[in-house]
Amino acid sequence: MYWLGIDIGTGGSRALLVDAQGKVKAGFTAPHEEMKMERPLWAEQCPEDWWGAAQKAVQGVLKEAGVSGAEVKAVGLSGQMHGLVLLDEKNEVVRPALIWCDQRSQPQVDAINQTVGKANVVAHTANPMLTGFTLPKLLWVRDNEPANFEKAKKMLLPKDYVRFMLTGEHATEVSDASGTGLLDVVTRRWSAPMIERLKLDSSLLPEVKESVDVSGTISKAAAAATGLKEGTPVVGGAGDQAASGIGNGIVKSGVASCTIGTSGVVFAYLDRPQYDPTGRVHTFCHAVRGKWHVMGVTQGAGLSLQWFRNHFAPGVEYDALVAEAQQAPPLSHGLYWLPYLMGERTPHLDPIARGGWIGLTAKHGRGDLVRSIIEGVSYSLKDCLGVIEGMGVEVNAVRASGGGAKSLFWRQMLADIFRRGISTLENSEGSAYGAALLALASAGEYKNVEELCEAAVKEKDCLIPSVHESAAYDRGYEVFSVLYPTLKPVYGLIHQLA
Repeated sequence: MYWLGIDIGTGGSRALLVDAQGKVKAGFTAPHEEMKMERPLWAEQCPEDWWGAAQKAVQGVLKEAGVSGAEVKAVGLSGQMHGLVLLDEKNEVVRPALIWCDQRSQPQVDAINQTVGKANVVAHTANPMLTGFTLPKLLWVRDNEPANFEKAKKMLLPKDYVRFMLTGEHATEVSDASGTGLLDVVTRRWSAPMIERLKLDSSLLPEVKESVDVSGTISKAAAAATGLKEGTPVVGGAGDQAASGIGNGIVKSGVASCTIGTSGVVFAYLDRPQYDPTGRVHTFCHAVRGKWHVMGVTQGAGLSLQWFRNHFAPGVEYDALVAEAQQAPPLSHGLYWLPYLMGERTPHLDPIARGGWIGLTAKHGRGDLVRSIIEGVSYSLKDCLGVIEGMGVEVNAVRASGGGAKSLFWRQMLADIFRRGISTLENSEGSAYGAALLALASAGEYKNVEELCEAAVKEKDCLIPSVHESAAYDRGYEVFSVLYPTLKPVYGLIHQLA
């Protein structure tokens, strides 16, 4: 028997099969359409495209593994967080989804803080309100597209739209719901005070499950569309970061993960809820029952390198660009990249922050530009780690995952900048793997998720910081740390002209 994980990412949907020991049998990815950005800092995708890609991914992994749908015992889901999917009374999509990096809703954040009170928002949800969260996006639709808001009968997150298409059920789970701005993260239930103060209809919200609880079963239509067997259980799963935390074995204190995907995340386990008073990092429910996690987010991590390649080196392989970066010296001849292409979360909480190079001269070539991008993203991830440690969270070791972490060069740079050993795992699948493990954990063959991760997640190697390189990056980080505060007044002026 096998267990299936499906991850609905920004760039594509990935399906992954694991066996009863948590070993990967096969994986298959189907790409998504590019996000639509009609205005600066806007970002939308079509949920129907996610479902089409998910079908192809499931069909592909079953074919690649030579496995029938009847051999899949349960399905787990993961996906990009915070996206707003609205369904009408016929369960059809009302409008394209506003996704995680969409930053248009600052007026709605301001209105929430004024109506509820900033301190009350934190008291009710354990987090400050951010433009990236789902609630401000919902209120943006209410304020700017009243006809669409009137049509909306159910609000879902990206992976939960795919869950609906698989099962016909409107459900979510605690880790993903934590990023809506509407969940009481401490009690793991929707926040009645938030719903009441903002005059929302609670029927708009899906049922909230724990990550290993069954949320529905594969419908007849979904079985025909995917090749899975009708009646196969689908568990709650997790938002992509909590799922990646499971896939990386971040289920105990002292170990953190650093994931470099489109966004970048530093993720640490919490036995009890605790949060940064200024809200620079997020405190969310973990996919482990009764546990929590804290994470700092860099909006434009892998996105920075993707943006550069798409516009200035089309068709060039990422490995070739990284090889050029390796020829440039540390600190890139004094060139700094600010990775704020979609605003920034940690530690600045600034939706109108802008990206850019500082220190550019005629001396700099493409290798310097690429190296400065990798350095700038890594400095930003160091910002995340610093806030988490400043909360008193113990971080003795860091495990790297995501597309960026496949690069030995980038992992060594992280080790040097973090001044921490950076480990990789035998399995680097991340979110899709975590989703599959959650499906496996629901089978009762392990006592809990922690026991399963202890058995299935194994470290492969560890890169140690270089004393010389770390000293250079310490100096570089000092400069990086003053750039945002210096430029912050300018961002507001630029935003007015956009």
